Amino acid sequence: MKTRTLKLITTATFALFTLCAISPVGHAAEPTAAQLQPTIDAAIRPLMAKYHIAGMAIGVIDDGKPYVYNYGVASTQTGKPVTRDTLFELGSVSKTFTATLASYAQLDGKLSLSDGTERYLPTLRGRPFGKVSLLNLGTHTPGGLPLQVPGDIHNDAQLLRYFHDWEPAHAPGTFRTYSNPGIGTLGLITAKTMGQDFTVLMQQRVFPALGMKSTYIDVPAAKMPDYAQGYAKDGAPIRLTGGVISAEAYGVKSTAADMLRYVQANMNLIPLDSQWQRAITDTHTGYFQAGVLTQDLIWEQYPYPVALPTLLAGNSPEMVLNGTPSTAIKPPLPPQQNVWINKTGSTNGFGAYVAFVPQKRIGIVMLANRNFPNEARVSAAHQILTALDGGKP
Repeated sequence: MKTRTLKLITTATFALFTLCAISPVGHAAEPTAAQLQPTIDAAIRPLMAKYHIAGMAIGVIDDGKPYVYNYGVASTQTGKPVTRDTLFELGSVSKTFTATLASYAQLDGKLSLSDGTERYLPTLRGRPFGKVSLLNLGTHTPGGLPLQVPGDIHNDAQLLRYFHDWEPAHAPGTFRTYSNPGIGTLGLITAKTMGQDFTVLMQQRVFPALGMKSTYIDVPAAKMPDYAQGYAKDGAPIRLTGGVISAEAYGVKSTAADMLRYVQANMNLIPLDSQWQRAITDTHTGYFQAGVLTQDLIWEQYPYPVALPTLLAGNSPEMVLNGTPSTAIKPPLPPQQNVWINKTGSTNGFGAYVAFVPQKRIGIVMLANRNFPNEARVSAAHQILTALDGGKP
């Protein structure tokens, strides 16, 4: 069995390459897709070989137009190739959808990001966490939350008790400490103010509003054959099993094609309802400076052009695992065009990366059925987007 698996992975990496180009007008853009293929291959094939990645879907936006390049297999057990319909777990890229929903709720008058959590969670009144603002939750600046929900918490009631007893390590806004519980709680509060379950809001309102027809938190039974098999570090098959605030923090599954549409929406390149478009754009507001990055509402940004070492520092394990002193940007920085905006995402069996430069109308979506280092994702994306921008560093 081990020999067969290794053989399939080798086949996935070096032989089972299929190209699917998405052209908004007939087949006029296909020559461009073919021209881009060597650039994508040069960055992705070595990466897949080095990290033993069975399958990847790479979406790129060049001059505003989307193209998808599929590599390898969705499952080493079946040998089924990655296609335009293959679903990948997005991990923490999911947080950007939570941020978008919160931004929409604010525009709709349901909440204010400047409010403390105690306004929406009365049991936290008078407690330190009750003074934490919704903006702090969406910018990783509450004052020192853990990366993951503690293992002894199994439901929302237990999570609220944890917050009731929580004591901050820092004053809110003074340290950026990357956290699932923070954005997860923003999702819970947003859903509460909108009077619906979070997953229902995502699947019945957010994804349809963005025209994303193959994006889910709960994958329907009919779509399960398209759900890629993820692989752990030891090569064992694994998929997301859920957990407290998993939907809000890391639960979305999507295709490269759908995610390209999302990136286009983030660059204001497709027609959307005006309130949804504003909600998306508002998530690009810069609220804190933390190390080399500007912290938006979940998204992270850098002035463009940006050197690779800067991106590697901003997406490093240190930025995920350790607190970084942060300074509030006053007034907040309005959404910018000449910036590199990005977000990484991981689950135990999948790795994702999304980056785009609005002014240049270029972007990338990287989806893989193995969790591999952020450094490798960022380096490959920088290589590809630099080429799309004419080779400028």
